[in-house]
Amino acid sequence: MRTRLGIRLHSLLERYFPERRVFLRSDTDTRFIRLGPATQLIACGGAAAIVAWAIIATSVLVMDSIGAGNFREQAKRELQTYEMRLNALADERDKRAQEALAAQERFSFALEQISIMQSELLASETRRQELETGIEVIQATLRRTMTEREDAQQEAERLANALDAGGAEISGEDGNSAGDSTVNFLSAALADAAEARDQTIADAQEALVRADEMAYELRLLQDQNDQIFSQLEDAMAISVEPLDKMFRAAGLNTDRLLDTVRRGYSGQGGPLMPASFSTRGETLSPDAERANRILGRLDQLNLYRLAAEKAPFALPVKSGFRFTSGYGMRWGRLHAGTDFAAPHGTPIYATADGVVGHAGWQSGYGRLVKIDHAFGIETRYAHMSRIRVKPGQRVSRGDRIGDMGNTGRSTGTHLHYEVRVDGKAVNPMTYIKAAKNVF
Repeated sequence: MRTRLGIRLHSLLERYFPERRVFLRSDTDTRFIRLGPATQLIACGGAAAIVAWAIIATSVLVMDSIGAGNFREQAKRELQTYEMRLNALADERDKRAQEALAAQERFSFALEQISIMQSELLASETRRQELETGIEVIQATLRRTMTEREDAQQEAERLANALDAGGAEISGEDGNSAGDSTVNFLSAALADAAEARDQTIADAQEALVRADEMAYELRLLQDQNDQIFSQLEDAMAISVEPLDKMFRAAGLNTDRLLDTVRRGYSGQGGPLMPASFSTRGETLSPDAERANRILGRLDQLNLYRLAAEKAPFALPVKSGFRFTSGYGMRWGRLHAGTDFAAPHGTPIYATADGVVGHAGWQSGYGRLVKIDHAFGIETRYAHMSRIRVKPGQRVSRGDRIGDMGNTGRSTGTHLHYEVRVDGKAVNPMTYIKAAKNVF
């Protein structure tokens, strides 16, 4: 059975691949190589395999070349898009910086205006008190003058009655000489009384005119005070409300914050520390109550200004940068800060006033700076290439504390920035976004 199958297979191969001979001739000899059907089949199969492999390899190379070209073009487009996005972000950052600078200038101008208005308010209050005192003196003088006029009128009437009675008696007893003497004396006294009465009336009229003038001045002063009060109240609303919203947006308790700042500055005072009107045991006038409310708001503004310097509302990087990783879960664990990427050596700045608690190497963080701020807040600046502060050093917002690097557990040059409140990490962007329309 196998022999017959082999014979049939051999005959089939011979039909398509008949036996061939390849002759090799030399000068002295002639040889040949016999190529049987099986050998030819194997040779054809190998040649076909080589040709197929060449075709497939060429196709793969062409497809790879086309794909690589597409990938390069796509990478170029993405790079251009990324650069355009970076430029847009840089323009937006510059615009925000200009807006923050303009807002700071408006804030400073408002503080100057408030200080000027406060001085004008105190001066107008002093002037009002002087006018009230002058009116009281004029009223007292007027009352005294009216009393003297009434006394003079009574004295004149008494002298007139005495003149009538004395003239009759003198004419009957002593003759004309004594009567003339008495009449002359009484006439002189009566003339003096009439002159004093006329002078008293003139003084009273002048006092009434002066009182009307002072009352008019007092009304004008009251209108001026109302305008000053309105301007001060508007300035307080414009200045205090954005700061109050900023601290609330950052998740800070404003009452606790103001109490902390007030205790910190107790007995020391501070810039624009407002005074208060003294009541001296009397009931406050409406203007005094209004002024005290404005002064209270001014004190609140001053405390907010001091608190804003101690909370991390600023950006730690001022030059061009890009956000590479935000706050949140990453690779199964919490990424406790925000990453800012920029060239190696980019300056890093403190985001608020505080004291350096740590400046050195720490595992994972590399070169690390920790700054302790008020209200239980701590900021951390990690992966630095160089540290420019020392532990215990007091820094202010905007002071340069180091340079950006790639130390510690880091995959590239960047700044890892953290904000911790009472030891617990919070999102730093909460503070930065809260202050974007204020600073």
